[in-house]
Amino acid sequence: MSKRHPRQKGRKHVAAPAAPAGRPSWLPLALIAGVLLVAVVAGVWFWRSSRQTPITGVAQGAAGATPAWSIGSANAPVTIEEFGDYQCPPCGAVFPELEKIREDYGDRVRLVFRHYPLTRIHRNALAAAHAAEAAGLQGKFWEMHGQLYRGQKSWENATDADATARFAAYARTLGLDAERFARDVNGEAADKRVVADHERARSLGVDGTPTFFVNGRQLPPNAISGKDVRAAIDEALGGKR
Repeated sequence: MSKRHPRQKGRKHVAAPAAPAGRPSWLPLALIAGVLLVAVVAGVWFWRSSRQTPITGVAQGAAGATPAWSIGSANAPVTIEEFGDYQCPPCGAVFPELEKIREDYGDRVRLVFRHYPLTRIHRNALAAAHAAEAAGLQGKFWEMHGQLYRGQKSWENATDADATARFAAYARTLGLDAERFARDVNGEAADKRVVADHERARSLGVDGTPTFFVNGRQLPPNAISGKDVRAAIDEALGGKR
């Protein structure tokens, strides 16, 4: 946008002279017609471009935890947003497939993870989400994320105390400050992020895990495999691998 130039001192801002009486002024009408023509052409071009080029980003809804946990290039043409639960078996099964997808597609894909612990059926899911966030406060979210999924079988049916001990052991393995981790697991910062992600999930109509959005478009409820995600990525890339 161009800036208005300040009025020069001593000069009035004078309006342009009116057209002589009795003569129609066609110039303003021509200018309006020209502007409308340009707008129509630009609109058609934008519509065609939007059909040919994938729209990157995420679905509109509640913001969720900010900043979101994401891995991959910020300029990637495809964004995968996953709503997951660390105790969810299908989430655990798709985890290594997503790792392979990131390896295969490289800078063309960015993965965003959102917490949606199903606390009614998974007793340790919320504690696991807090463990991931506590690790994130020390810069090790993705490392803890991987540990939780890879070790899911060892803690999914554990008592609360045993699950907490398992998560603390993961923190030590990752070289985290153990005392700080123990505080942060039950801290307000971790809880706020998990709650914010849950609110985003509900605002988008998410009701199960894993749920995937690819460039803001939700995959069908039964699309929970790496094959399903790959198909959506390829479609977003226009069939280019």
